[in-house]
Amino acid sequence: MKFGIQHPNYSYDGQGSQIIDSLQTLANRAENLGFDSFWVMDHFHQIMFVGKPEEPMLEGWTTISVLAGMTSKIKLGTLVTGNSYRHPSILAKIGATLDVLSKGRLFFGIGAAWNVEEAKAYGIPFPPTKERLERLDEAVQIVRKMWTEDAANFDGKYYKLQNAICNPKPIQQPHPKILIGGTGEKMLLRTVAKYGDACNLFGSPETVKKKLAILREHCKAVGRDYNSILKTKLTQVLIDEEGKAVEKRVEEMSKVVPPGMLKEAMIYGTPDQISRQVQEFREAGIEYLITSFSGPSELQAITLFGEKVLPNF
Repeated sequence: MKFGIQHPNYSYDGQGSQIIDSLQTLANRAENLGFDSFWVMDHFHQIMFVGKPEEPMLEGWTTISVLAGMTSKIKLGTLVTGNSYRHPSILAKIGATLDVLSKGRLFFGIGAAWNVEEAKAYGIPFPPTKERLERLDEAVQIVRKMWTEDAANFDGKYYKLQNAICNPKPIQQPHPKILIGGTGEKMLLRTVAKYGDACNLFGSPETVKKKLAILREHCKAVGRDYNSILKTKLTQVLIDEEGKAVEKRVEEMSKVVPPGMLKEAMIYGTPDQISRQVQEFREAGIEYLITSFSGPSELQAITLFGEKVLPNF
């Protein structure tokens, strides 16, 4: 089992030039501890449940491009890029460029986009759900074509390409992994079955089992090997050596979020308790866990997880 880290909150990274110093420290610590990947969100405003819209938010692709020059082994990605924010052919070019400049370390995450308020604020068109999912299906095809064909052509309902050249190609062969994130069962997981190299899921082990069962059926329907798709999950982690400290924070959170929903969104406890919860996800079918540690003690939490949980897997 492999592990990644998502950095969702820039509110504790200082101001101005301090921000990149903080990010470099986090990414280097993650790399040295053996985490496989470092992710940022692709948003322009901070999102609900993480912070207020006016809190700091860096543009994701610029951020991981800078981090590519400050790290050497860890993979880098956006979890996940909103397809409607950039034309897919341009996104394919951005991704190929980053993979070349990072010497083959792009982990490409993409989704249909969901934050309507953010889109309105930036003047970005935000079609209905069905159209956004159809656009995502076409976008993933375009990215794969531009990364593998000398001149990509595509004649879809929403996008059209004519001899689009993407040179240089990504270093990774046949191309960087395309991770598709989202919760949709009927359309999104079918797109994963057809074109995805990885899927990113949310929820408890029970929810994950349900989603993966649906993905398995989609794979059967399109003739895809279910085992060829990497199953990843994003989860918030609350970890502390002292169990009572965790219990206190969970109790405070339960006043706002029902306990049942906490289990869907996060894992929490001492390193031993966290290890058991990670094992539950592995037994549910997750092969790659992307962890999110927020707050001013993020570096300490990453270190504790890396030293006390990662070695168990």
